[in-house]
Amino acid sequence: MTALTISTHPSIRRLAFRLSGFVRGRLWLQVLVAMFFGIVTGIVIGPSGGLLEPVSAQLVGSWLAVPGYLFLALVQMIVVPLVIASIILGMTSSGDMQELRSIGWRTAVFFLATTLVAVMIGLAVALLIKPGEYISAAMLPEAAIVAEAQAQAPSLVELPAQIIAIIPTNPLQASVEQNMLQVVIFAIFVGIALATMTTKRAQPLIDLFGAVQEVSMVVVRWAMYLVPLAVFGLMAQLTARTGLDALLGMGVYVTTVLLGLLIAFAFYLTLYALWCRSSPRVFLRDSRDVLLLAFSTSSSAAVMPLTMRTAEEKFAVQKSVSRFVIPLGTTINMAGTALYQVVATLFLAQVFQVDVGLSGLLLVVVLAVGASIGSPGTPGIGIVILSMLLGTVGIPAEGIALIIGVDRILDMSRTTLNVSGDLIAASIINRYVPQDAEAENSA
Repeated sequence: MTALTISTHPSIRRLAFRLSGFVRGRLWLQVLVAMFFGIVTGIVIGPSGGLLEPVSAQLVGSWLAVPGYLFLALVQMIVVPLVIASIILGMTSSGDMQELRSIGWRTAVFFLATTLVAVMIGLAVALLIKPGEYISAAMLPEAAIVAEAQAQAPSLVELPAQIIAIIPTNPLQASVEQNMLQVVIFAIFVGIALATMTTKRAQPLIDLFGAVQEVSMVVVRWAMYLVPLAVFGLMAQLTARTGLDALLGMGVYVTTVLLGLLIAFAFYLTLYALWCRSSPRVFLRDSRDVLLLAFSTSSSAAVMPLTMRTAEEKFAVQKSVSRFVIPLGTTINMAGTALYQVVATLFLAQVFQVDVGLSGLLLVVVLAVGASIGSPGTPGIGIVILSMLLGTVGIPAEGIALIIGVDRILDMSRTTLNVSGDLIAASIINRYVPQDAEAENSA
């Protein structure tokens, strides 16, 4: 079959160049400065500083957080069309169905295996350090103390129906509800169908998805300008609401999550060194820009074009591989998110003195992996997934109030891990795909 050519869809290089401008402008440094001043502002106007009355402090904090909520809304608004367009364009970049199957199953195995390893790392550090034992009962919100959640795990009888439910009978509804696993399944079906069609019939729809991808990235670029103000406002609001003492009291929990993410990052670097026969130092040097941008934005979807360009230009990954693996990884490769969910769940179980037990631990592992697969690569999604996970093992979901104040720095860190995983996955899988110079030149 002749490989489909994408004649008018936007160049990934051009989209990535626009994003790299934020790296040259040191967006990561602006974010750290904004975070510092946001915390200081929150201390001054909040319960720690006492400059304003509680009601006034809450009002001021709400207005300061407007740019933050606007940034989150813009990214969430555009993530579905961006992911759909990117996956379809990636799958149609090569018309070779055998190569597509080879890339597909290797990608799925890699993402599932590394997510499981990340979850086990999170489980180990949470059980070893036991961060929940360092939290005073006085810090617990009253609503969280008395709240109970008794959601049940799906039974074996219900499991077949839930598996079938993965197929989106209504793709529009799946998009509206941001059910990203169904969205990805839909995009994969469309991509496979287009890859099997003749070039003449498939090209108009491919060009349409190319235009959708470029429009999405224009909106993402607009949202990027809000990032420093977003971080400042959200940190000011949270510090004004909770106070500095509450944030400092969460230090052990933050350290536990960061330690788990660091160990998982070392695991990724080990895989890269073993499979790609290259030094981890080289990986860090070549991926620095995209990892800094991922840290700044907390969104793997927003930095997707720069991740693809980095894979192709810095790591010599074929376009047919990078443009399939990385958009797919943006949605289903959430090892950092899964690790965070396990640590947060066990942390709150320790705080509320809930005996999870061995069966509960296994359930947490399975649900963390399953919930992270298909979650949108947007800021703050980890908290949303965590709220659904807690009730399943009998932990009050209101306990999220304890950890939401420190979630920003953790969100930035786990996004960095997710993006590094996408890059390493593309680099490793590329070694199993024959070089196709003609296809590379036409892409």
